[in-house]
Amino acid sequence: MTYDLVVIGSGPGGYVCAIRAAQLGLKTAVIEKDKTFGGTCLNVGCIPSKALLHASHMLSEAQYGLEHLGVIVSPPKLDLALMMQHKQQTVDANVNGVAFLFKKNKIDSYHGVGKIESPGRVIVATSEGAPQILETKNIVIATGSSPASLRDASGAEIVKDEKIILSSTGALALEAVPEKLIIIGAGVIGLELGSVWRRLGSEVIIIEYLDRILTGFDAEVASRFQKILEKQGLIFKLSSKVTNVSKTKKGAIVTLAAVDGSSQETLSADAVLIATGRTPFTDQLGLDEIGVSMERGRILIDDHFATNLKGIYAIGDVVRGPMLAHKAEDEGIALAEILAGQAGHVNYDVIPSVVYTTPEVAAIGLTEEEAKSQEIPIAVGKFPFSANGRARAMRETDGLVKIIAHAVTDRVLGVHIIGAGAGELIAEAAVLMEFSGSSEDLARICHAHPTLSEAVREAALAVARRALHI
Repeated sequence: MTYDLVVIGSGPGGYVCAIRAAQLGLKTAVIEKDKTFGGTCLNVGCIPSKALLHASHMLSEAQYGLEHLGVIVSPPKLDLALMMQHKQQTVDANVNGVAFLFKKNKIDSYHGVGKIESPGRVIVATSEGAPQILETKNIVIATGSSPASLRDASGAEIVKDEKIILSSTGALALEAVPEKLIIIGAGVIGLELGSVWRRLGSEVIIIEYLDRILTGFDAEVASRFQKILEKQGLIFKLSSKVTNVSKTKKGAIVTLAAVDGSSQETLSADAVLIATGRTPFTDQLGLDEIGVSMERGRILIDDHFATNLKGIYAIGDVVRGPMLAHKAEDEGIALAEILAGQAGHVNYDVIPSVVYTTPEVAAIGLTEEEAKSQEIPIAVGKFPFSANGRARAMRETDGLVKIIAHAVTDRVLGVHIIGAGAGELIAEAAVLMEFSGSSEDLARICHAHPTLSEAVREAALAVARRALHI
């Protein structure tokens, strides 16, 4: 078969790229090594984790939150099997949706491992029958990422069995609630899955090499967020390095030491989640053989997503930038438009990040630390949700909105939110920043009352020290 475009990988970057290319008239095919479409995000990442986060939050609300609203229920109980069934139904609906969209847009799909033999030629190896050869004008690599490994003090990789020693994949599929769960890594994945299992009854201990959680987020926001999570029962051991993880008859033993060498400790647990990040997945693509340039595991691209070989492109987790599904989607759209002769573009300064805990954390643009390190003069406005009428009515008063604006031009450079619905509220900041808006622009926009979004407006007012409700 001959195509205008062959996309390797059907995660958010790959499937969106394929759909947009087909919309623009390019004859398109997608190669997926797994039996289902959607990649990590839809199958064992974003979607199933959000299903469990929501379900576990509902359980926690029934246990601790409803009585204060005058809603009295019998003591709720957990049916983990049914909760996992909800998770799978959510996954299936999304995966089947992608399959439908491929058919709707007349995109051919191949299940197997795609290997690039040369520019313009891809071989699809399947478990059944002879390999299929696809000829194409353009190839897009959108193969995503896989969980990062962790090594012990001797340098040996700690093997995940997905029963006791887990990656995020195993942590989303436990058949029983572990009495004690140790999580290595206080990033987004560790905090989200730690929140799930803490709500379901686990004692959760999170070990982090750095002296703070959520590296890359605004330091003030991360510090406030840690205190909120500690009130929820999560235990943090910061500035700690894991030197060994070993399985026992009943679970696992984790040995850790203070980064400064001052102490060492041994902890036991029913399960251990290694959540130390993700690495680009480029195995079996044949990139070394054909000479695609790479650096530290990532594929090197130019500003138009092109590799050093003509007709071969890459997007998403395998290239530079944050490993976020929506970043991959935007790159996929932009690249499809470029290949169709249009002017695709991604604004990397305006890509939001969200932690889907309770409360949520959302951020976009520069942190206060980044602005200061770049010697940018800034004005900062803050507004707490405890002063917002809707948040009080919802009993969701933890958190704040923090806006960072240029002290001279007033252009908004960054917005950081801890609070209910933060992942939705950050979209307002994204629109504002995409059009180079100022805090004054946001402060002058009428917001419905009572809404959580009023806290965003009040933070914009606070940049000029004129917030109305504090």
